[in-house]
Parts: sequence; C-alpha cells; structure tokens
Amino acid sequence: MDSPYHPPVKRSLAIAGHKTSISLEPLFWDMLRNAAAREGVAIAALVARIDAERIKSPTPPGLASAIRVWLVVHAA
Repeated sequence: MDSPYHPPVKRSLAIAGHKTSISLEPLFWDMLRNAAAREGVAIAALVARIDAERIKSPTPPGLASAIRVWLVVHAA
C-alpha cells in the first residue's frame, strides 16, 4: 500500500450464521488480518468476537467503528 489514505473497501463476512458487509480502509483490513493471524483465528472469528463485545456496550457503535477501536486498543 503506497498511501494510508484510501477510501474504505467493502468485504462480506459470515458472523454468527449471517452474512454482513463491512467497510474498512485497507490499513484496517491489514491490521485485522494481522491481529487474526497473531491470535490464530480466522478474520470472521475475530470479527464475531469484536461484535459480541460491542453489543455488550451501553451504547454500541457500528461494527466497523468497533473494529477500528478494537484494533487501536489492541495495537498498544
């Protein structure tokens, strides 16, 4: 990737038995792929875990926002 400034890219995943589309910038897709590899799980499994965590929040954000926040928090 030449520049981190790129429009979001939409991808489809199956989470908890249903298909959903998620739009993330390529930088976040790369970070998500790396995080899933580090944890030894598929991207869909990691996204399902993030989704379950976000739903427990008093004011759940959208899934794409939750993924971005999770990645930033876990990058430290």
